[in-house]
Amino acid sequence: MGFISEFKEFAMRGNLVDMAIAFVMGGAFGKVVTAFVEKMFAPIVGTIMGGIDLNDKKIILKEGIAEVKDAAGTVVTAAVPELAIQWGAFITALIDFIIVAFAMFLVIKAMNKLKKPEPAPAPTGPTQEELLGEIRDLLKK
Repeated sequence: MGFISEFKEFAMRGNLVDMAIAFVMGGAFGKVVTAFVEKMFAPIVGTIMGGIDLNDKKIILKEGIAEVKDAAGTVVTAAVPELAIQWGAFITALIDFIIVAFAMFLVIKAMNKLKKPEPAPAPTGPTQEELLGEIRDLLKK
């Protein structure tokens, strides 16, 4: 089989196409969940908790320094951004993850219910009654 036909067979395999669609849908779903958490869920939680915004919550490890210029406009001291642990953004991302994971759990659970169970394979060989009959016949001899 030629390289191109082999690649075509690989690329058009059902599982690969399904996986590509799942990645695109997952990316879009992630954006929807992020928008929900940041624009709808977080403001409600913030209002309940006294008007706090989780995205603004952080632990500052080192203060930032503003840029300093002399009278001629020459930069004397370069600006240094603050160094902070942004735990509020982490909590928001964690809520995003939990919602996505729960939604995927529900989708997989629904798909498993829709799948028909595979029929049990027919037993091979003699049945229990036949084996007992053979044992009885051997004991009679």
